[in-house]
This record gives sequence, structure tokens and C-alpha cells, in this order.
Amino acid sequence: MAATIAWVSDGEQAKPRRRRGRRRGRRAAGPPESTEHHNNAAKNDQPSSQNKPQKSRPRRPADRLRTVHETSAGGLVIDGIDGPKESQVAALIGRIDRRGRMLWSLPKGHIELGETAEQTAIREVAEETGIQGGVLAALGSIDYWFVTEGRRVHKTVHHYLMRFLGGELCDEDVEVTEVAWVPLKELPSRLAYADERRLAEVADELIDKLQADGPTALPPLPHTSPRRRAQTHSHTRNRRPDEQTSRRTNGCGQGP
Repeated sequence: MAATIAWVSDGEQAKPRRRRGRRRGRRAAGPPESTEHHNNAAKNDQPSSQNKPQKSRPRRPADRLRTVHETSAGGLVIDGIDGPKESQVAALIGRIDRRGRMLWSLPKGHIELGETAEQTAIREVAEETGIQGGVLAALGSIDYWFVTEGRRVHKTVHHYLMRFLGGELCDEDVEVTEVAWVPLKELPSRLAYADERRLAEVADELIDKLQADGPTALPPLPHTSPRRRAQTHSHTRNRRPDEQTSRRTNGCGQGP
């Protein structure tokens, strides 16, 4: 049997079907899930509030101490500085610490508003020992840190070699327990602090220069300007504020 052939014109030819691109985010084929199923699944995925671990509160950082800078000045006053070494004596102050020990040191104090370091050294020596001294040369500076009254204090103390000019040794200052003339050779064993013992060694060398070549042999004093701002004074006494103190009545006495 002969096959029947049908002719189709060009205009009537079937056009090929276009392939539609997949939409982004289109869900995979399959039966749609019910809304109730999604809600139940979401509830199951969320952790229960009862099983949720409790977060520990972060520890509060410790309060940072405020740092302040203080500057003081003082001096090593020598009586008989132009005479033989064995007759030379230095003025020291003594304070009792918390253990009841007498600690000997150089007189010193804060630089007040409008004062230079040299002026402070002269004033503090007079207030703490009762004697007058004249500045000859700089011995050096000591700086150290301590904590008091909720502050971290950085203190710098300038020291000077001073000549005894007059007055009577006296411990009328309330922060001073005793004052004394100490032979120059005993300073290494009497001074409580190593830094001040080193200053005593420097003073010994300067006294040798002074006696050998006169005042012009001493190094020139460093330039210091009057203090323009008042500074906060820290109370660094070694007694507790509530401690009952039994001290002898302060008296005065002449040096050797």
C-alpha cells in the first residue's frame, strides 16, 4: 500500500517549542507541603527556652587608678663643709614607719605654686629641721611610684647640696619625729633608702672638689622655672589615719 505524503507550506510549518529557563528560587518538584507542617518544623528547630544555656555576665573591670605626677625638692645640709671631713655633719629627719622603726632621710617637700626647685629645697629644710641652708650644687633626682588614696602617684624629687647658714635644729614639723646632726661618714649606714645613700656619695665627691678648687669647680645649677600650676599633695605618712599616736613633745636643740 502506497504511503500518503502530505505537503506543508513554509508558512504552515510547526515552530519549535522554546525552552523556558528555570526561575531562580523555584521549589523542587513534589507535592506542596502544608503550612501546618512548616510551622511545626520551625517550632521543633527552635531551642527551648528551658534548655537554653544561661550566659554568664562579664566581670566588671577593676577601676583604673588615676595617675598623678608630683614634684618635690630637698637638700643635704652640711655643717663645717669647709673644714676637715671628720668634723662635717649633715642634718637628717626621722619618721617612724608602721613597724615602729625609725627611718632617717633627707628633708624634702612639694614644690609650691610660684617656687623653683631650689627655693623649695631651702624652705622645706627650714620647715622640717629649723635651720637655714644655701644651695651649692645639684646632687641629682630620684623618681618612684606608689599608690595612695585611690591614686597611682609618680613622684620626682630634686636634691641639692647645701651649706649650713644658721639656725637651731628643731623638729616642730608635725610630720617629723626627730631631727639630728649625723657625721658625714655615717650617712651610708644611717640613711634608710638606697637612692639617698647614693646621693650622699655624690655629695662627698662634690665636697672634695669644693675644698680643692673652690666653688667654681662645682657644676652649674640646672635651670628651673617657677611652678605655674598647683599640684595635688598626697599624704604619704606611714601611719594609718585611725591609728592612735603617742609621740613625745617636739622640742628644739642646737647642732653639734
